[in-house]
Amino acid sequence: MAINLQKGQREVISVPKFTIGLGWDTNNSASGSSFDLDTSVFILGENKKILSDAHFVFYNNLKSPDGAVEHTGDNLTGAGDGDDEQIKIDLTKIDASVSEICVVVTIHEAEARRQNFGQVRNSFIRVFDAATNNNILKYELEEDFSIETAVEFGRIYKRNNEWKFEAVGIGMKGGLQDYLNKYN
Repeated sequence: MAINLQKGQREVISVPKFTIGLGWDTNNSASGSSFDLDTSVFILGENKKILSDAHFVFYNNLKSPDGAVEHTGDNLTGAGDGDDEQIKIDLTKIDASVSEICVVVTIHEAEARRQNFGQVRNSFIRVFDAATNNNILKYELEEDFSIETAVEFGRIYKRNNEWKFEAVGIGMKGGLQDYLNKYN
């Protein structure tokens, strides 16, 4: 049975191989344009900075250099039930210098399309065991992000040789570029 997290709550990830599923629904009528939400992963060192450009995993760079983080591909519409995008994580392959993995979702061309996360509903991030397909953790974003175009859904971090997941749920108005600036 999955643990349902609240914002800021942290839990130990008990399996070395898991998948992060992210999902959302959009209000297409709100802006007249279809939505394209994109998941990005920032793989950080102790200094809270991305290890290299290759450690920024997204739809144009699907795998980290060590093979520990793999994006399964871009979903352009978010249609249907369940996960809209997934990230596979294998902590047995993770580079020893990695201390944190941040998972961010952004709205592609948000400014031009006049879109924000206030027009997105039923957003969630879940961690599930890739071998059994059983949910381990789930966090449902309940905030109304009326001006934000990017949201850090969650982060996986290492403390005392133990990997944990934190439900973050913090938005930014500037989009993906703000996160690139923050972590570079």
